[in-house]
Amino acid sequence: MAVTANQASRNEPADAAQARRRGWYARLHFDQRGSISISAVFAVLLLAFLLGMVMNSSLQVDQKVKMQNAADAVTCSGAGVIGRSMNTLAFTNHLLCDVFALTAFMRAAQDRAAESLTPDILDNWERIGPAFAESEFDKFAELGVAIEDKVPHEREVVRTFGDWAAAASELMLPVFEQILAEQRIPEFQRAVVSTTPQLAQAAAEEVARRHGRAWPRRTDLHGCLWRTDGTSVAASEVSESRLLPVVDPVTDDVPGREDYAADARRQRFELAHRYLRNWNDESLPLFDDFVKMSQFSNLWRIFTGGHLQKLLHEDYPDVNLPFQNVTRLHEIFDLNEHLEQYYMVIGTVYRRKMSDRIPGVFRNPVGPDTLAYAQAMVFVPRRRLIKVWPGDFSDADYSTRTGIPGQGMGGGQPPAPPTPPPPPPGDGSDPSGDQEIKPVVARQNVRYHPEAWSLINQNWTAQLVPATCGRIPQILSTPPDSLSASTFELPALSELGFEEFLWVSNH
Repeated sequence: MAVTANQASRNEPADAAQARRRGWYARLHFDQRGSISISAVFAVLLLAFLLGMVMNSSLQVDQKVKMQNAADAVTCSGAGVIGRSMNTLAFTNHLLCDVFALTAFMRAAQDRAAESLTPDILDNWERIGPAFAESEFDKFAELGVAIEDKVPHEREVVRTFGDWAAAASELMLPVFEQILAEQRIPEFQRAVVSTTPQLAQAAAEEVARRHGRAWPRRTDLHGCLWRTDGTSVAASEVSESRLLPVVDPVTDDVPGREDYAADARRQRFELAHRYLRNWNDESLPLFDDFVKMSQFSNLWRIFTGGHLQKLLHEDYPDVNLPFQNVTRLHEIFDLNEHLEQYYMVIGTVYRRKMSDRIPGVFRNPVGPDTLAYAQAMVFVPRRRLIKVWPGDFSDADYSTRTGIPGQGMGGGQPPAPPTPPPPPPGDGSDPSGDQEIKPVVARQNVRYHPEAWSLINQNWTAQLVPATCGRIPQILSTPPDSLSASTFELPALSELGFEEFLWVSNH
């Protein structure tokens, strides 16, 4: 009978079975078939984990950079709206004073008082002319003939100017009178002040939305602009200070209101008289240079100045006052705190938390949604250093070259800028060729680039600054009004001090 293999193995001695197994293990040690496949499996798993980690890290870094760029743009846009509003108030302050000057000009044209006095003056010249003409001296005789010949021409010029000015006054004076009587310009300025917060918030939200739409993978971004006191600029509740650092000397009940009103009256007086001088100088060059016998130009300036005095001191002494900047240099004790309170804003950008790659292995430990922030300041820039060639100081400040400081924050009013001369032709070399001409370094002329922090200066601008506001942790923990109905999860940072917050801040 044949014996099967199982029966043989059962009947096999133990030593022989152990020897056979050892031989099989020995052969397996030297058998390399399939080893690459096993190593490849572990390598692929490791590479998949590394790829997931790199993708997560790169996506987070890319998101952080894009979010910060969006926050910078949102903050600059919101602060830019504030700067443009400041320039608008400065422009309308100038416009208000110009309307006063034009009203005085047109009132003088309407009553024609200066014209009414010129006939007596010219009549006296007519009486004097024949006396000179009969003189035995040739020069006086020629002068008498010239006087007799010129008097009728001057009468005609004065009458023509009076007719033109009266016609212009009939058309324009009612408009100017209504603007002043109804206080249209101050009302417009108050509307600018009240709507600027909504405009700044709308600009921040729109810039954030466009940034999100411009990304390769479109994302819903939301932007918000904050005051440094921790309230949103679009908040319904009234903040301790308005967004624009300005004071209405007519309606605002603020400490030192009478001082603001006195400054506004003085400012209005100076600007209105400046504009009236400009209008007279532009309108009377013929009388200043050729039609002098009638003394019309002097009489006209006297009467227009009288009308302006009546407008400023009798008709509108306490209304139609220019808005004033809140900055009063002698009242500032901590300059940095003052700048942060009135001239700085915080911009924030929000988006949903981004999903991770291979979330089962790599998990983002940050629970809240993603946000970024930045801080900006509205200010008047300093004059730049420029290269000036000898003989061309149209935009150079002589005071800089002589060591006299220019105007700064809270300085006085800049003078009216004259028309700068054209720059000289050439490349700066000496035409004679004897000596090379070298430029000098000076600051831009303060007449063309005023530095005064006032609402006469129309050079207000905005710029990003380091985020050092102590209320940033509170701002980042507070849901903005525009997102109150959403489910954004914000970090709990309100209990952190600012020094502790700096450990986790990238600013």
